[in-house]
Amino acid sequence: MKFKTALNPLEKNLLILHGTVFIWGFTGILGALISVSAFYLVWYRLLIASLSLLLYLVFAKVKFKVDWKTFLQLACTGALVGMHWLLFFQSIKISTVSVTLVCLSSITLFTAVFEPLVTNKKISRLEILAGLMIIFGIFLIFKFESQYTKGIILGLISAAAASIFSIINSQLVKQKPAPVIAFYELTGAFFWLSVYLFFMGGFKASLRLSSNDFAYLILLGTVCTSVAYVAGVAVMRQLSAFRVALVTNLEPVYGIIMAFIFFGDLKKMTPGFWIGAVLILSTIFLFPVAQQKLTNYRLKKQNT
Repeated sequence: MKFKTALNPLEKNLLILHGTVFIWGFTGILGALISVSAFYLVWYRLLIASLSLLLYLVFAKVKFKVDWKTFLQLACTGALVGMHWLLFFQSIKISTVSVTLVCLSSITLFTAVFEPLVTNKKISRLEILAGLMIIFGIFLIFKFESQYTKGIILGLISAAAASIFSIINSQLVKQKPAPVIAFYELTGAFFWLSVYLFFMGGFKASLRLSSNDFAYLILLGTVCTSVAYVAGVAVMRQLSAFRVALVTNLEPVYGIIMAFIFFGDLKKMTPGFWIGAVLILSTIFLFPVAQQKLTNYRLKKQNT
């Protein structure tokens, strides 16, 4: 009996995506360890990520020169990336992590609605249903507190921005290498953030770092941002923006598990966590099965 050992392109990209989401889940641990404010954390994160990607492109001799039209497109997409991260951390600051993560889970729902507008395909009821189930799963994991109206609004806008730049990247990756896209987008995000800092006069405060903060930021900017961002874009050659958004919802699940491993916080491993995690996992892994069965049913119906 011969056993299958090699992964097909779809399985390989799904494995890479799960690894990427796992790394993103680790950013919460680093965020708890880094003492600088959320705004400067994002600024340093983008600076380190941009420089590390530039070094990679130069030493790997990757041609990363683009025309002005592409440059402006990537830079403007970078503005969405920066806005997503800023609003995400600001939402946490004025509300709670739980409220923000519940809002962030709406990326799946936003993508189910926005992606058809870009790709000219019909809006899928199955994708809408999956998005709603994901939101409910995240809702079960965290104690949702409805009094944080401003935090909820910022969290939802952050999710919408993430959905839009993911859809844009799913189209761009068919034309340009993922590291090139990541470099220009993250550099663009850093530029727009720096412009904001310049006019707000915040550069002096941003230069104060402890040795521990510096080490954690290097890890955050390289592995958790530049490497993970490139991988997250690259898998879109094989996976749709909705599929990527669907799997990305495992980030809080991985984050809570890692918080337990690193900090031993058993309080987060509640029955609600396990029920929500099972619902999210079931939706993620059963969605392609349901999608394939629905496609087969439609084809069978057309042929009869």
